[in-house]
Amino acid sequence: MPKAHIPVLKENKPKRKASRRIIAILLLLFVAILVILFFRSPVSQVTEIQFTGSTFSSREQLLQASGLKTGTQYFGVSPSKVESQLLQIKSIQKAVVDKHFPGKISVRIEEYPTVAYELGAEGNLDAILANGTKVSVNSSGIAVEKPILTKWNTTDPNKVELCKVLGKIPNELTSDISEIIPSPTASFPDRIKLYTRSRFVVITAISLLSDKVEYLNQVIETAQPGTITMLEADTYTPFQPLGDDVTDQNATTHDN
Repeated sequence: MPKAHIPVLKENKPKRKASRRIIAILLLLFVAILVILFFRSPVSQVTEIQFTGSTFSSREQLLQASGLKTGTQYFGVSPSKVESQLLQIKSIQKAVVDKHFPGKISVRIEEYPTVAYELGAEGNLDAILANGTKVSVNSSGIAVEKPILTKWNTTDPNKVELCKVLGKIPNELTSDISEIIPSPTASFPDRIKLYTRSRFVVITAISLLSDKVEYLNQVIETAQPGTITMLEADTYTPFQPLGDDVTDQNATTHDN
């Protein structure tokens, strides 16, 4: 008798694809729950804001300009945006924002250097920065080696140029200058007159000051008090004594 053909039964294989999909969905749900919980927790928020290097701006002014606030989302803080917003404060030359997880924001402020001082309308002393910005200071923040600007018009563009030039000159070359007043002429609209603590009178121009200041210090160190002219040519004339006294050229108020 012929043998009957018995079909082979297929084994039931587990539905692996369906199981993997279920596991993947569960994992995604788990991750989503963790993300939601994280962003709702204090760990994801700004908890500390630190400013360093600021002299002329208060913490409240810096917070308002930067837009930083505790309790906001840490990952929502853009360092470049905060830096650009802080530069709207005229006394700030540079700002660097660093983020330290979890929750700490540190901001390093670099202000324009003080190049001179000026008496305000109410007799208070204001600092003049290298970009021409005027800021109020208290007596504890005064650098005595900086000159006083007098008789300057607030709208005079030469005043801003003078501040820029002073900001580029090393402090040791300007520390003897006590006062600077405008003294323009037709030939030199930016002509200025300087008075030094060592009792010299110096006539020069803002556009020439950077190139002439080294010569000025050489004369001051080696000569007796007198008038130094540093324009197209450099000249020095000592003061002439009157009897036994020497003319005092370092009075509080001077004529142009």
